[in-house]
Amino acid sequence: MTGDATIVTTLEELAAKIGSFDDPRRASMEWKQVFKLLQKTDVPAGRITHITGMRDRAQLAELIEQLRHPEVAPESSGDVSDEDCKKAYNAFKKRMKLTVLDEESKLGRSPLTKGSAASTPAIVPPGEWPEAVWQELTRQGKLHYIGDGFYELAKH
Repeated sequence: MTGDATIVTTLEELAAKIGSFDDPRRASMEWKQVFKLLQKTDVPAGRITHITGMRDRAQLAELIEQLRHPEVAPESSGDVSDEDCKKAYNAFKKRMKLTVLDEESKLGRSPLTKGSAASTPAIVPPGEWPEAVWQELTRQGKLHYIGDGFYELAKH
């Protein structure tokens, strides 16, 4: 992971500003600037969205450190908390439910065809969580990876 020195310096300044807030969610302008700066780096989009969306100061500091010292290998992403897995799984189920409801809706269908029940679809999981969370949920047997970034609920 590489980062331009000016981007890293600006990110450090923004992180200090965010740290001055009691609640990191109140620093919305600073988080927007962080998001824009991180898009100029080679950090994966899912990780950028997760850090800025969750307003996670600790992960931002870790990312800045990785950008400052790219020769240091990042920690293994296998350390996913149970709480993150639970939140991500619930978000996945909600998105799946909405997808099924959308498919079963008769509003967009021709009156000459019948709106048949949708089969269990595979969806791209919400981007707020990193890929490691979805891999962990697959390892736990809650999700099944179909391919090309698509997952489905595991059949029990």
